[in-house]
Amino acid sequence: MLQKVSGFIQSHALCQPESKILAAVSGGIDSVVLCEVLHKLKYTFAIAHCNFGLRAEDAEADQVFVRKLAKKYDVPFFTENFNTKAFAEQEKLSIQMAARTLRYQWFEQVREQEGYDYIATAHHSNDTTETILLHLTKGTGIAGLHGIPAKNGNIIRPMLSVTKDDIFEFVTERKLIWREDVSNETTKYQRNKIRHELIPILKEINPNLEETMQHTAERVSHAESIVAAYIDNLRSQSIKEAEDATYISLVPLQNATGLPVVLHELLRPFNFSYSVVLELVEALEGISGKQFDSPTHTLVKDRDQLVITPRNLSSFGSIVINEGDTQVEAGNLYFNIKYIDGDKYKLNTKQHIAALDAEQLKFPLKLRGWQEGDWFVPLGMNGKKKISDFLIDKKVPANLKSQTLVLVSDQSIAWIVNQRLDNRFKVTDKTQKVVEISLERR
Repeated sequence: MLQKVSGFIQSHALCQPESKILAAVSGGIDSVVLCEVLHKLKYTFAIAHCNFGLRAEDAEADQVFVRKLAKKYDVPFFTENFNTKAFAEQEKLSIQMAARTLRYQWFEQVREQEGYDYIATAHHSNDTTETILLHLTKGTGIAGLHGIPAKNGNIIRPMLSVTKDDIFEFVTERKLIWREDVSNETTKYQRNKIRHELIPILKEINPNLEETMQHTAERVSHAESIVAAYIDNLRSQSIKEAEDATYISLVPLQNATGLPVVLHELLRPFNFSYSVVLELVEALEGISGKQFDSPTHTLVKDRDQLVITPRNLSSFGSIVINEGDTQVEAGNLYFNIKYIDGDKYKLNTKQHIAALDAEQLKFPLKLRGWQEGDWFVPLGMNGKKKISDFLIDKKVPANLKSQTLVLVSDQSIAWIVNQRLDNRFKVTDKTQKVVEISLERR
């Protein structure tokens, strides 16, 4: 087994012989074997143990056991107690997800503070099998079929090439002692149900199930790299980041192979589910304006592009600008205000800057979202125009329309923010004092 683990570490370039490793040790059979393997392979390592406060006296006994294990190997020992239930309730997570979040955050904290190169976990090939089956049962893309990666940033899994049978044989041969977690036997947890009820049936069909799954995971991982390169190429051609939104051009995607999968990957950072992506693909040939929502973003199909904006970006109500204010904040928007003598002012015509004749303004000014019925006199014109018509003429996508702000002086709109100034408030050669308001996004 030592030779198998050593070969796996080298073939996957998990670490170097001189690397300092922080071993995640629960006290169970797998992590006890991890410690013995690292010791026999002469790696410099320390032990980190989490007490999640979920098993009362058993958890305390595990902590004592792992502390003694560190003394046995004469290595540094780090431990932390967590109130996992309270964290799970606060963050609305399952107990298992809460524990996972807490332990990996803490492991990384210890690794950085104490100067270790990697965090090693005791996952083995049976864990890969369980993970793939769990993902398949719940539904997954290609990323869910590569199982557990051998290396993920600073986290390494040196024992992925060995099976649970290998581990039992190793502890028997070396007379190792470990702590048994009774929760591993209950089938109320989904992973345990797969482990104890499903896998024995599958092994009747394929006795080498773990080895087969490991090979499948490796092949899928290589295929995933090919797909990722293809999608990255399309991403570079189609995505444009702007201050107000993310734009995805549909032109480079017209002949894309596997469009639903491609779009799902492109939209993954915005948390759109695959089912929503399938609806989107069906709508691509339809009229513009159809809207789709994820928990965090809104997407609108706008002619030959998709426009994506964060949800509730401008839900800050109205903001007052008093005379003399130099900066106001509205959500993620910052408005800088300057007061300049007219004869010293050099006119700036950029859209994100409004140069206003102070004499025409009535403070306090107000920043708010535009409303139906709002109108203004566009710069360079004498007649009124409804803002709704102006936005339609400008072909502003629906989700950007909802975020459009206006600057109001008394009852008059002086500026459609980042779009167009009102002609009644423009700076002229008779202007004595200029109020310049510039928009900044952070």
